[in-house]
Formats: sequence, C-alpha cells, structure tokens
Amino acid sequence: MQPEIEIYLESIKAFCPAITSDELLKFSETVSVQEMNKKDFFLEAGKVQKSIGFIAKGLVRSFFIDRNGDEITVGFYPEGEYATHYPAFVIQQPSKYYIQCLEPTTFVNLTYEDMQWRYKESVIFERYGRYVAEAVLHQQQARIESFIFQTAEERYLDFIKRYPTLFNRISLSHLCSFLGIERQTLTRIRQKIAHR
Repeated sequence: MQPEIEIYLESIKAFCPAITSDELLKFSETVSVQEMNKKDFFLEAGKVQKSIGFIAKGLVRSFFIDRNGDEITVGFYPEGEYATHYPAFVIQQPSKYYIQCLEPTTFVNLTYEDMQWRYKESVIFERYGRYVAEAVLHQQQARIESFIFQTAEERYLDFIKRYPTLFNRISLSHLCSFLGIERQTLTRIRQKIAHR
C-alpha cells in the first residue's frame, strides 16, 4: 500500500477508532493518489469537483477572483486537511473557487460516487463523512465570524496560533488577502506585536 494512502487511513482511524482493518482495506481500494506541482490547480472555478482530496503532503490555497480581477484567498490547507469546495462538491455543482498548490502536493482522492457508495455500505464511513462536513463547516463559520467580531490584529494572531508552521510557507500577499488587510497594515501589526 502506498504511504500516502496509509497516512489517509490513519487520519480516518483517528476519527473512527472502531473501524476495522478489513473496512480500511476495502476503503483503500477506492482511493487514488495524485501528485501535483506548485501552481497546479486541483480545482478551477466553473468546474464540478469530481473527487475530494486529502492532502497527504504539501499545501494548497483556496481563492476566488473578485469583480476587480483580484484573487481573494479564503483558505490554506496543509497536510492532514481536505482540498475541497465542500458545499459545491456534495451537490456536484460548479465551484466558485480555485484550489491551487502552493507547494508540490500529494493528494489521496476519493470520488463523489465512491464516497456515496461507502456511506451506504458502512455506518462508520457515514459517520466519518459527517465529521469531515462538520470540520469544513466549522472552518467556514470561523472565517466569517472573524471578519464580523475580530480586528485585523486578532485575525492575524489567530492565524499564527492555528497554523504556526505555515507562516514561512505562504507569501505575504496571500496572507494579507486571507486576513483582508493591506501589506502595510500587516507590517504595522507585526511591529506592534514585536515591541510588546
């Protein structure tokens, strides 16, 4: 079995410790490994996402293009997370987002059809799917609420607390876009924090 698939199966086992080795083995037969280069697109706006991608190695960002033609970053997803525009994926509608590799990235992919089949075959996998959906919903809600209830500085502090190892793996322009601030504002925030 490929090591990337083993990483994926371990993540499932962490959520669902009652899952058997036989169930995991059967599940492993329905997934595939995909390697992509930096700047490659896992998903493009206007297209239907056919597979959900577990990131075994690498880093991706999700973004959309606004009316002015600017890229607005809405998420960063490192190892152990999923590359997906989940609401569009579950109803198989064209996505409004792009998912682009920021590093060479290895995905373990599960197609929509295989996912639905697994849900029907196994209560445990259906439960796991619910965990994934809840985690995606939590991330999206946290992002929305960060713009409603937090200052730019608080959003920045939350980001470095949540992703302490990502800071050196992403560009400042992508980070500023994600935080919804100008580069000068980020510089001021970082200087202010450094002088505390």
